[in-house]
Amino acid sequence: MSRHILISGASIAGPALAYWLDRFGFQATVVERSPGLRPGGQAIDIRGVAKQVVRRMELDEQVRAACTDTDGMSLVTRKNRRVATLRADQFDGDGLIAEIEILRGDLSEVFYTATKDTTEYLFGDRIKSLSEHADGVDVRFASGLERGFDLVVGADGLHSGVRSLVFGPESNVLHHLGHYVAFFTVPNRLGLNRWALGYGEPGVSVGIRSIHDNRDAMAFLSFRGPELDYDYRDIEAQKAMVRERFAGVAWETPWLLEQMDAAPDFFFDSCAQIQLESWSAGRVALLGDAAFCPSPLSGQGTSLAIVGAYVLAGELAAAQGNHVVAFAEYQRTLRGFVASNQKMGRDNAANAAPGSRLGVGAQYLIMAALRYLPGKTLIMRKLLRAVNDLELPDYANVVAS
Repeated sequence: MSRHILISGASIAGPALAYWLDRFGFQATVVERSPGLRPGGQAIDIRGVAKQVVRRMELDEQVRAACTDTDGMSLVTRKNRRVATLRADQFDGDGLIAEIEILRGDLSEVFYTATKDTTEYLFGDRIKSLSEHADGVDVRFASGLERGFDLVVGADGLHSGVRSLVFGPESNVLHHLGHYVAFFTVPNRLGLNRWALGYGEPGVSVGIRSIHDNRDAMAFLSFRGPELDYDYRDIEAQKAMVRERFAGVAWETPWLLEQMDAAPDFFFDSCAQIQLESWSAGRVALLGDAAFCPSPLSGQGTSLAIVGAYVLAGELAAAQGNHVVAFAEYQRTLRGFVASNQKMGRDNAANAAPGSRLGVGAQYLIMAALRYLPGKTLIMRKLLRAVNDLELPDYANVVAS
């Protein structure tokens, strides 16, 4: 019976899985290559069935207390005239502006706090090699540490090291969607009060939202582009690409570009999906973005990670630690839910940051229409269907036993 499980990654999926593994009687160790929890990051959403999982974790109050409390968003002209507005309380809190919106680092902190007393965390290290045998997996870490575990789970994001070790090169499974995104913290010089603003020009989108009780703001920059050859760990090269692409863009963009170097949490990556035929191989499984990233354009990566952690741990418990049975059920249960949300990500990619001024204008009109046609537009019907496209399993009897 599999009892001690190594998880790679301490962002969202990893601590969420550690939480449920402890609830179901397993022992978890989490290894994270960063020296500690990474602060800041983009504002992420929790929608649909993922909200049910957070309630079952009994962490709903803590998550909501850490939310950005963004009441809504307006699209603006270069002179800051608001031409379209959506509120977070529309669509039962599951709309384009989600009721539960939280910085990635703040959600990670909530899950870490809930697990740190029952879970072993190894910061500043990473998995260097894996050797599976009949009774488990021998793991060598970059620090030189060697240990054995019953199972290993890669919850280490889009550029998963565990996936590369076990499933082969990233290029075989990563599918670029034609967009890039950057996030970083800036001063709230616009005086935004629990609000977000967005601005668009052909091929680019720029946004600012207030965070931390309006003390700061989070900048968002996105642009269309072909697949670029860049080092995802070379921050300075990434900043140079952002400056080049947004040179000449109006609104608050020049000021935001000036703030990048001072930002403590700059993040840049492509909008891409991970598509795998199987999320497990032997005693190794993948979770969250490492297994089925739907891309930031779906707004569902966090929700998939939270739901996936619950189902993976629940199936391991239901199978009494038999990983062969559990991994198969984990994939069978989630495959349709993942497919729906990845399709939404691809559809959103096709429409995001239109390449012409006419397209940008149409995007503004569509968002304005959402305010007056709640639940009736195709885009909202697709979103609400995707975020709820799973009958969440109930593992209460497994817990009781």
